[in-house]
Amino acid sequence: MIYLDNAATTLHKPQQVIDAVVAALQSMGNSARGAHAGSLTAARTIYDAREKLAALFRCGRADRVVFTANATEALNIAIHGAIPPGAHVVTTDLEHNSVLRPLYRREAEEGLSLSFVPADRQGRVDTADFARLIREDTRAIVCTHASNLTGNPVDIAAVGRIARANGLLFIVDASQTAGSLPIDMESMNIDILCFTGHKGLLGPQGTGGLCLGERAAVRPWKTGGTGVQTYSKTQPEQLPVRLEAGTLNGHGIAGLSAAVDYLRSVGLETIRSHEEALTRRFYEGVSRIPGVTVYGDFSVRARAPIVTLNLGDYDSGQVADELSERYGIATRPGAHCAPRMHAALGTVEQGAVRFSFSFFTTEEEIDTAIRAVRELAEE
Repeated sequence: MIYLDNAATTLHKPQQVIDAVVAALQSMGNSARGAHAGSLTAARTIYDAREKLAALFRCGRADRVVFTANATEALNIAIHGAIPPGAHVVTTDLEHNSVLRPLYRREAEEGLSLSFVPADRQGRVDTADFARLIREDTRAIVCTHASNLTGNPVDIAAVGRIARANGLLFIVDASQTAGSLPIDMESMNIDILCFTGHKGLLGPQGTGGLCLGERAAVRPWKTGGTGVQTYSKTQPEQLPVRLEAGTLNGHGIAGLSAAVDYLRSVGLETIRSHEEALTRRFYEGVSRIPGVTVYGDFSVRARAPIVTLNLGDYDSGQVADELSERYGIATRPGAHCAPRMHAALGTVEQGAVRFSFSFFTTEEEIDTAIRAVRELAEE
């Protein structure tokens, strides 16, 4: 199988990630639930992972790195816990349902009001529209770092300056960029960064989290056991346990910690350059094929490693099936949990076929995929 569905999850993991998970399964107990060797091993491993992620994202403090099961859980914690009821929120047409559905839920149940920065037919947004949509009752900007459908990036440094100048909370969904594009919470004025471990960070599924800037105050989304302050009727106030009720995925976090080590040893710039070259190679190969429509703005090189396309009027699911059955190429068709973006692109009925690459994708696999698209387009 040629695996080109890395925007959903990276299939190929560094061997040291696999080894770390296996070792954790054989040695780790439950962090903060005892003073024995197994519990202490878990606590040390998890804290080491916090330190590494804080350094990677310039979060500032390890205790402000909160672990979750994925970016969806992190975004729910941020959106439900940091934005006051009845507030106005600015977001974008690029968003995944992990942003949209929590916002829509609070709109319906708590009177949150929403404004959307529009996307054009290539899925681009104008940064100036963020400032234009701010009102007197605006309290937050919530946006993705890059679209999971087109790979188009948002200039979050510019958006962060707008948010900070207007005293707004800035929540960023880094699901498609963590591990691929540089993220500096301090210089980009990000208050809450939500990430997942199983995509560009090359970690296991079931890992993710949110990094909290000094200005971010978040109510717990869930409450329960933490291993500390057992006799308190309320959730402890101190971070990170305030937002980490229940047993953490220590085994997965051990793998994520090893993944960050791998990323730093290889170098984020090396990874970004490789993914950028693959993306450009595939884009240039398929965009010249008659009958192929490619979506997104490829004048920007620093983007998520994604190319999304359609072949004529064929349903995207049919094209993806042909790629899989005839060529052994794994892609993602359909709506990609990005309904507003498909509306902007005009692909609501057809969907689109997404090819997404990782550091482990090869040029030979790219060239095979280009030939497959060409052959299907010629039929």
